[in-house]
Amino acid sequence: MTKAITLAWRNMWRNWRRTAIALVAIVLGLILLLFFDGLIKGSDQAIFGNAVRLYGGNLQVHASGFRAKANRLPLLPLENADAVIQAARAQPNVIAATKRIATAGIVSSHGNALPVAITAIEPAIEQPLSLQAQNITQGRFLSDEDGDAIFIGQGLAERLQVGLGDRITLLGRSKNELMRQHTMIIVGIYDLHTPEVEKGSVFIPLVDGQTLYNLRGQATAVAIFLQQVGTEDSLMSALQGQLPNYEVDSWQTLKPEIRQTMETKLAFTSFLGVVVLVIAGIGILNLMLMAVFERTREMGVLAALGMKGRQIMGLFLLEGAFIGVVGAVVGCGLGALLIGWVGQVGIDLSGYSGMGEVMALLGDRLYPSVTPADLLSRGLLAIVIAAIASLYPAWQASRQEPAQALHHV
Repeated sequence: MTKAITLAWRNMWRNWRRTAIALVAIVLGLILLLFFDGLIKGSDQAIFGNAVRLYGGNLQVHASGFRAKANRLPLLPLENADAVIQAARAQPNVIAATKRIATAGIVSSHGNALPVAITAIEPAIEQPLSLQAQNITQGRFLSDEDGDAIFIGQGLAERLQVGLGDRITLLGRSKNELMRQHTMIIVGIYDLHTPEVEKGSVFIPLVDGQTLYNLRGQATAVAIFLQQVGTEDSLMSALQGQLPNYEVDSWQTLKPEIRQTMETKLAFTSFLGVVVLVIAGIGILNLMLMAVFERTREMGVLAALGMKGRQIMGLFLLEGAFIGVVGAVVGCGLGALLIGWVGQVGIDLSGYSGMGEVMALLGDRLYPSVTPADLLSRGLLAIVIAAIASLYPAWQASRQEPAQALHHV
C-alpha cells in the first residue's frame, strides 16, 4: 500500500501542468464555495440578531390563547407577569426580561390615518437592546418618566406629515372591547431605511399603555432577550415546563417569513456552491481520462510486471484523491484567509438600504464568517468529488489488455 501511495504521488506530479490545471479548478471552486458559506453565516448572524432586537426578544411569553389570534394582537393580559419575569431571569443565557403590551390600533394626524402595531414598553430596560433606539435621527428614545409620549419611525412620520414635538392621536381597543383614544407627543423618530417597517409600528411607555387600554398594573407579554441567538429551543422547553398556563414562542414562530427567506437563500447558495465543485470535478475527469490515454504503454508495462487490474484502478483513484487533498488544503487555506480578512473589514451595504425588510435587518455592513467545521466539510466534499471524477478513468485503465497496451502508440 505504501508503494502504491508513493507511486500515485509521483505520477500526479509527472505532468505538473495538467495537475496544476485541476488544482486551480478545485481551489477556485472551494474559495467561491467557502465565501458563499461565509456570506450566508454572516448574514444569518446579522439578520437573526437584528430580528430579535426589532421584533422584541428571542422569546415572548403570552397568555393562553394568544397564539391562535396572534395576527390580530389580542389584548390578553398575563395572569402574573412578575412571576414570568422571575422565572425567565433565573434561566442561564438570559440578559433581560421585560413587560410589554402589544396590540393593534390607528394613528392619525392632519386628516391622515394609518393602522399600526402599538407596543408599550419599559424604556429603561429596552433601550440598550432596541434596534430602533440605536437608529434615532430626531429627538430621543422614550423614558420611564414620560407621559403621553410616543416614539415613531421615519416612514410613519412622512405618511402622517408630522415631526418632532407634534401631536398625534392614538386610537385602540381596550381589553373590554371599548374604543379608547389619546393624544400623544412625538419625542423621537427612528430611521431603519425601510419605510414599510417604520410606518407599521409605534412605541409608548408601559404606563401609558396600561392607562390607555385599561390594564392597570398588567402586561400582555414578557419579552426575553438571550446572550446568543440559536439557543431559544432549549430555553423554550425549560420555561414551558415552569409556566404550563402560558404560551412561550420564539421570534421565529411569530415571524416565520424571515426564517423562510433565510432557508430559501441557504438552499440556493448551497446548490450554487455544489455546482461550482461539480464543474471542477468534470475538469478532473477530463484530465484523468487524458492521463489514461497518455500512459497506455505504462499501464501495459505494469500489467506485464504482474499488477492486477484492481491495483491499477486503485493507483488512478489515489492520484485523483491526492489532487483533491492538495486542492482542498490550498483552497480551504486561501478561503479561510480571504474570509478572515473580509470578516475584519466588512462589506458595505449602506447603498442597499431601503430595499426591503431583510436588507434592513442586515444592517450597514456584513461580516462573513466560517467555522472549522465548514472548512472540514467543504474540504472533504472536494476530495470526494475529485475521487469520484477519477473513478471512470481508473476503471478504463484497469481494463487495458497488456499486449495491446504495450503496442499502443
